[in-house]
Parts: sequence; structure tokens; C-alpha cells
Amino acid sequence: MKAAVGAIRSGLLLVLLTAACTPQPEHPAKPALPSTALHIGVAFDIGGRGDRSFSDSAARGIDRARNDLNVIITEEEASTGETDDQKAARLRRMADSGLNPIIAVGFAYANALVDVAPRYPNVDFAIIDDDSVIADNVANLVFQEAEGSFLVGVLAAQASKTDVLGFVGGVRAPIIERFEAGFTAGARAIKPKIVVRSFYLTNPPDFSGFTDPEVAQKVAQKLYAEGADVVYHAAGGSGLGVLRAAQAARRWAIGVDSDQYLQFLPGQREVILTSMIKVVDVAVYDYVRSAVAGRPTAGIKRYGLALNGVDYSTSNPLVTPYVAKAEKFRREILEGRIDVPTRPERR
Repeated sequence: MKAAVGAIRSGLLLVLLTAACTPQPEHPAKPALPSTALHIGVAFDIGGRGDRSFSDSAARGIDRARNDLNVIITEEEASTGETDDQKAARLRRMADSGLNPIIAVGFAYANALVDVAPRYPNVDFAIIDDDSVIADNVANLVFQEAEGSFLVGVLAAQASKTDVLGFVGGVRAPIIERFEAGFTAGARAIKPKIVVRSFYLTNPPDFSGFTDPEVAQKVAQKLYAEGADVVYHAAGGSGLGVLRAAQAARRWAIGVDSDQYLQFLPGQREVILTSMIKVVDVAVYDYVRSAVAGRPTAGIKRYGLALNGVDYSTSNPLVTPYVAKAEKFRREILEGRIDVPTRPERR
């Protein structure tokens, strides 16, 4: 009996010594997600992550959902020159693989979703920046870009010394024209005779205007050379070219969608007076949270000033002297005393 007990003790001692001597991982492996976790598909438009603007804002919402809501994310990205049929094929592939819900990041997916959503009535879809696709299984996450753009127009007109502003749109589409319309109206609310020169990089169905910073830089250089001292861009990844032109000209630029002042290092960001912020990240996170709760959002949800869905950034302290007037106009918009235009006025 004593021999048996001694053997057991010796065996336990050996196990303990072996465990103590075995290198342990510095960070324990993260437990595998349960099979019941939602598997979500995210279809980015061309450019995808890394644009420091629209797509990166959506990506922040996706990453937050992945960390907080116990979901599994599968991402794909469109390629330059892709057709509606190719986008539809991507959405079908995601649905066929069991992803549900599926989030289409950008209005360029609208035609594809019109085709795909009715074929998959048991799959929930969300599309950002489009309200034309109406179906019981589609959520339209849209923004009142003109309202936020009005406020940055107010800031730009106050900052301008030449009374000439510029606007660079990525693609001439109704949604981008809303940026221009609001910006121009806000600037003219401060200075009725101010000049706003606008340029669009491409026209549909060519969406490469969102991913061509070299061309955007040349356009912005021309605007600065013609007297503009503040240029606002709504051009996705192409906006990086506008910011480079602003650095070279030592003039102001206004960013879009994300707070672009925070996206760059000191020495690069000082030319960014402000940014018109769209809370795409919040809209994406809210949609995923509704799906996790078993009640996925459907129909149009419009994020404007009233829902804190659009705003302007104050990260650059040099914008501070102009904020009071912007806040005055914010109140007037919220009170219904200003009807912000959504189509550009041509003069």
C-alpha cells in the first residue's frame, strides 16, 4: 500500500514538474466563437479599407462589432471597373455561403442589391448611402450630407481670405452633389458673393473617381492656382490627393466622412481645417447590434444633425474662431428655419 501511494506521489510530482517547465503562451489563445455567432458579410466598394475616409469609417463600425458583439466577419472588396453583375455575383456568393446579414458599403451596390435581395428573402441586407432599394429584407443606412456640408461651408467662408472656395467630388452622382449643394449654401450664408468652383473626377458608371488621388491632386492644384484658399473634397480615397495639394500650396483643405485631421501625423494634418463627419461607423454598429438581437433593422434610417449623424470636426484648434457661427446655423437648421438644399445651384 505504501509503495502504491509513493508511486502516485512520484507521478504527480513528475506531472507538476513537467507543467512548470513547459513554456506557456504569453497570451492565452482566444476561445473559439460559438457556432451560434452571426456570420456577417461585408462587401466594400473599390478602395476598401485604407482610404482614411468613408470606407475606414465603416470599417471602424465593423471592427467594433467584431470585438463587442461576438460576431464573425467575412470581408470582400470590389475591383476597379467592376460591373453591377460582378457586384451582384459577390452578394450572391456571400448569401450562398451562409453569411447573414450582408452589408453593402456604398451606393454603387444599389443596382446589384435590387437584383439580389428578392432572390434571398431569408437573408437580411444593409446598404450604406442608398435609399432606392426598397425591400422587407433591406436596411438603407443613409445620411443628410447636405446638412453637415452646410456647416463646413460656414467654416470655410469665414476662414477664406480670397473669397474663392473649391469643391472636388469623386463621382458626379446625386449623393456627392448633396455635399456640394450644402457646402455652397453654407458658404453663401456667410458671404453671399463668395465663389465656389466645383469639379467632379468621373461620371457613372466610372467610379474610379473615388480611388485616383493623383488626378484629384492635379485638380486641387488648379483650384488653388485659380485663387481658392479652401478646398472641400467628397472623393473617398482620391481626397488624399487634395490634401497633398493643400500641403504644397500651404492652403486649407476640408476632409470628409472621418475626422481626417486625426488620420495624419503632425506635419501633414495642419492644412486640414475641419472635416465633415458622417457617423458611418455608428450606423454599421447599430445595424449589426439589431441583427444580433434578432430584430435586424429594415427600411430607411436617415442620420442627420438631429440624430448626430453628421457633424464637423474641431480637432484642429485653428478652426475655433469660426465655430460660434457654425453653431448658430446648426440651431437654425434643427429648428427648421433653414432648408438646406440638396441639389447644387449653378451660377
